[in-house]
Amino acid sequence: MITNFLLDHSALVPVAIALVALVCAVLGHLFAGKRRILWALTGASLVPVFALTLMPTAHTIDGILCTVQFSLPTLGAVELLANVALFLPPVYFATLAAERPLTMFAAGSALSAVIETLQAFVPACDTNDWLMNTVGAVLGVALALGTAWLVKRRAQSGSSMGAISS
Repeated sequence: MITNFLLDHSALVPVAIALVALVCAVLGHLFAGKRRILWALTGASLVPVFALTLMPTAHTIDGILCTVQFSLPTLGAVELLANVALFLPPVYFATLAAERPLTMFAAGSALSAVIETLQAFVPACDTNDWLMNTVGAVLGVALALGTAWLVKRRAQSGSSMGAISS
């Protein structure tokens, strides 16, 4: 249903990605420093990743196991942009929880590669999916770094205010 809506209104896909990023940023800010909650959010955000990527589809592509192609997303490329949005939340929350941005970026990109490898047996592998998932991982890490910086800055300004009033 969501896919059909987005296909019919492809111009709204960038808005959907922005909303995903905004919801992540709000939740990340609210639960900054609460690793258990951040890991739970990571797990919850992996559910759609696995549900949407590892479910077999009814169609096959004339015996082709894997499509090797690299395309840049455009505003009308619903599937490419959806792949960006799919990996942003889990990498974002994992980066905040683990405080290891490069490790979480690598894990997000590796997870996407593993999924695409598994999809080659379905057949449904597409290197564009891996690339867009990796772009989503980059955005997730960047957003997490920004959130962590804002939380740290707010904490520092709060502690300096306390020192002034003492």
